[in-house]
Amino acid sequence: MSSYASRKVAVIGAGPAGLIAAETLARAGMGVTVFDRMPSVGRKLLIAGRGGLNLTHGEPFERFVARYAEAAGRLRPALEAFPPERLRAWADGLGAETFIGSSGRVFPRAWKASPLLRAWLRRLDDLGVEFRLRHRWTGFGPAGELRFETPAGPASIRPDAAILALGGGSWPRLGSDGGWVSILQQAGVRIRDLVPANAGLRVAWSDRFLARFEGAPLKRIALAHGGRDIRGEANVTKAGLEGGAVYAVAGSVRDAVAQDGEATLRVDLRPDLPADALAKALSRERGKQSMASFLRKAAGLPPAAIGLMREGYGPALAADPPGLAAAIKAVPLRVVGTDSLDRAISSAGGILLDEIDEHFMLKRLPGIFAAGEMLDWEAPTGGYLLQACFATGVAAAEGVLRWGREAGPAQSTGTA
Repeated sequence: MSSYASRKVAVIGAGPAGLIAAETLARAGMGVTVFDRMPSVGRKLLIAGRGGLNLTHGEPFERFVARYAEAAGRLRPALEAFPPERLRAWADGLGAETFIGSSGRVFPRAWKASPLLRAWLRRLDDLGVEFRLRHRWTGFGPAGELRFETPAGPASIRPDAAILALGGGSWPRLGSDGGWVSILQQAGVRIRDLVPANAGLRVAWSDRFLARFEGAPLKRIALAHGGRDIRGEANVTKAGLEGGAVYAVAGSVRDAVAQDGEATLRVDLRPDLPADALAKALSRERGKQSMASFLRKAAGLPPAAIGLMREGYGPALAADPPGLAAAIKAVPLRVVGTDSLDRAISSAGGILLDEIDEHFMLKRLPGIFAAGEMLDWEAPTGGYLLQACFATGVAAAEGVLRWGREAGPAQSTGTA
């Protein structure tokens, strides 16, 4: 490569993966242009940060990597190269000092995403990164050029390399609509269907339960499915259940519903109390109390939890203390689906990991790299989503730099 400065790289997608890729490339001296179909950048980041921007997680690294399940092995090198500590240092360098909350989640002290994004855009401007907004990528031309639909009409560019960071399919109004799937499939790239991840679960509540408990919280519970037992909280919605614990098991429940048409979710209403201790508490004399009053006083169950037991078991509950304790510890709920893709926090599916090499370049499209939620990995909320987007964005940029060192003279042509 004669000079990084003579190289032009297109980054398509102005979310976290695309922006960190652009920064990495620009720091190495490459000319970088970021394209996005929306009128402003980082829209999903801003929405995600309204209730507190959860950048990453502070748990031990091995436990952290395991959160990516089947994709952990492929993502490990990228996560090792850009681990949570580096992401925190990067944020600190922007003036967005971070802290680890009581749950282990990492947030900027300013809490919101907007101060970090403003500082980040100033840095990118200082590095010479250019932006082309309202540029929707429409595919490849006959010579491999990138085609765009722009406010001024169709345009094309033929950069020396490109990074695709177009997100998944769960936030269409913010730009992540999965429109890239058909483009890459036409180019022969194998893609797993985009499906909801970190989504609410659909439960066919009875009218009586819904009329009384819609919107009610279920605190200090545990949900079990697919060999996982997740403690946390949930909320009753008209459609079913939402909340952190729900999102953590949504993937396995989604897959079970896809295979069998439904799934059984087990709810432990007192995960803090062993079954024998709960049975002992339920051994007290019930007297003339209703079952609801007895469960509230003896087992410490709130009305919504008792209502949930009625939904799971019907009107007849076990009368003996061990049986009643066992029922409380494993309430069965019939789940019939998940929230739709456009209501999910994230999506699963995407470019099969076998379709990219170890440097995140598409094997079928030399010089084209991919990062972020476009790739076929899935992770729970808690900072894991953003961390992987940042780490794969850096990895793809490093892949471009390696590609540039091995490539011949620059061939950039065209404008967009």
